[in-house]
Amino acid sequence: MVERDRSVRPPTRRGVLKAGGGVLVGGLLAGCIDGRSGTGSTSSPDGEGRSVAVAPVGDVSLDTPPERIFSVYPQYADMAVALGYSDAVNSVYVPEMSGSTMNHYYNQLEGVSFDWEDLESPLSDGLAKELLYELDSDVHFADPAWVSTQKGWTQADITDVREHVAPWIGNFYSGTHADPPKGYADRYEYYTLWELFGAIAELLGEQKRYRSLKKIHADMHSTIESKLPPKNERPTAVRVTLGDGVFWTYHLNRPGYWLADTRPLGAIDAFADRNWEQLWGEVGYEAMVEADPDVILHLWGMTPDYSTEQVLDTMANHPVGKRLSAVSNDRVYAQGMRYQGPIMNLFQLEMTAKQLYPDQFGAWPGYVDGDPYPEIPEDERLFDRGRVAEIITGNA
Repeated sequence: MVERDRSVRPPTRRGVLKAGGGVLVGGLLAGCIDGRSGTGSTSSPDGEGRSVAVAPVGDVSLDTPPERIFSVYPQYADMAVALGYSDAVNSVYVPEMSGSTMNHYYNQLEGVSFDWEDLESPLSDGLAKELLYELDSDVHFADPAWVSTQKGWTQADITDVREHVAPWIGNFYSGTHADPPKGYADRYEYYTLWELFGAIAELLGEQKRYRSLKKIHADMHSTIESKLPPKNERPTAVRVTLGDGVFWTYHLNRPGYWLADTRPLGAIDAFADRNWEQLWGEVGYEAMVEADPDVILHLWGMTPDYSTEQVLDTMANHPVGKRLSAVSNDRVYAQGMRYQGPIMNLFQLEMTAKQLYPDQFGAWPGYVDGDPYPEIPEDERLFDRGRVAEIITGNA
């Protein structure tokens, strides 16, 4: 676990947190949250209080570091780890799945880990208001627009939690660029994963860590872009999750931070012409064989919920599935989670680059069920593990 430095400020049970209703202004959409350009973010003269404006909640202010962070999806837990706040997280989506998957990546980063065993699972019985009052968090990393769609929640409930427990900060619908629910459309904005990460970093006063990690991410993007083959030489691919005789199928190159590990790689989406109501759809074996992608990326394959070996056996032994080129050519690969934060994104970008373009980025060594992220030869890594670990642990 990474401990944050409390020596600068006296620890308190709760800082004074406020949430306003303003709309995001300034340069957040440009990804320039570094305190040097217009962002709609401010810091108090003594460096204690910080404020950031993020749609749809508007202004969120924090006077002291939060000691308890409520997180629904792991992208926010991953952000907390990246910024030195792993010990503050008190909940995450299916902890045994999210936490173990996150640690598959952190295993490659010296001094970085995530203690998930005692965390609450916020959606185990729907999003329960009682749980939020019980946890008594200092900030809720969750989008109130999304919360408004959950069973049993009213706008009055959302306001009451904000005013009597702690504010909300999050942006769920940037994940797919889907339309926000009624009542939020006029104050909604869409952000990239790293723009949203920058806002969280600003609120927590960790702009230096953010800038350092963003530089690594930007350099990695430049490396990828410089080595990508021409479009007419790229493989066709699909991202799927195998169900009971069907494939839950996801687009590769559409907008949204859930695709932050596939869109930059520009593979040819075998189902690009399919228009599903959301980011995903359902296809059968016959449709998969008709599309016959060169590469099959199996989402959730590195989580404990799926066995990569079993998925491969199921496809190979299916009378139709065995005809898939990706199966016969050993190009069915385990993937991580679409709910990715910045650290997860670095690893998942590297992984997907190798799975799609082994000639350009080095061969993917494969994944063994239950094991951590596999070892990559140092000269074939797309980012410096040691540097990332130093930034997260504060030893940079």
